[in-house]
Amino acid sequence: MGLFSRAQDIMKAKANRAISAAEKPDEMLDLSYEKMLEQITKVRRALVDIAAARKRIELQADQLQHSVEHLTDQARAAVAANREDLAREALSRKTAAQTQIDAMEPQHQQIVEEERKLGETLKALQARVNQFRTQKETMKAQYSAATAVSSVNESVAGISKSFGDSGQTLQRAQDKIASLQARSGALDELLESGVLEDVGGGTDDIQKELDQIASSSSVDSELAALKAEVGGPVGSLGSGDMAPAGALGAGGTEDAEVTSEDGGAGADESGAGGASGAATGESGAANK
Repeated sequence: MGLFSRAQDIMKAKANRAISAAEKPDEMLDLSYEKMLEQITKVRRALVDIAAARKRIELQADQLQHSVEHLTDQARAAVAANREDLAREALSRKTAAQTQIDAMEPQHQQIVEEERKLGETLKALQARVNQFRTQKETMKAQYSAATAVSSVNESVAGISKSFGDSGQTLQRAQDKIASLQARSGALDELLESGVLEDVGGGTDDIQKELDQIASSSSVDSELAALKAEVGGPVGSLGSGDMAPAGALGAGGTEDAEVTSEDGGAGADESGAGGASGAATGESGAANK
């Protein structure tokens, strides 16, 4: 087999496959039905032509028969008029007309027979077309039902393209959600263990406790300062001279003790024997 023959066979095979894929049974059934209707139309036209030919022969036969009868009357009239020559001519024409009538009879019979056969053929063809039409509609309904069932089954099984794409999209979404959940859980564990610092705070738990202690000490220092400022004027002596811290009054004893814890200071005063002394604001300030 030559190269050209092989290429030709391959092209024929591919064309046949493409045509088979494009062929639909319902469309082919409709095409066959249309062709059968065209055949019926042709048979009907042929039947009309044959009937017209038969009618023409019958009309010619009737005209010739009328001529025969007329010529017979003319020959009879010529004989009555003692015109034998005219009578002979009339009878001669009558004989020719009768000969034509006799020759047309077999043609008429043949056309009548053909018309009868063609009529029977038309009836049989019409019956076949009617039967084919019923079968065609039944087969088209079966094809439509089979196509619908196949489409539904493919959709249910996930074979169809639309459902396949939807399933793939759903699977990708589930994978992405699972990945994000795993990443979020890992970050939470690392933040709780202290391996990673909180992005928003910038400090760990120990630093937070140290800052809280420093803030508390600052508050205590400011509170002690305020207490010293408020208690200063109350503890003034005599004519306005300020008594040093730890000074004793005339009739008793006074203890002043300044304590400081975590950067804060406190003042505790006690008076005994009726006189009390106050520590001044400057000696009662505590260091932060």
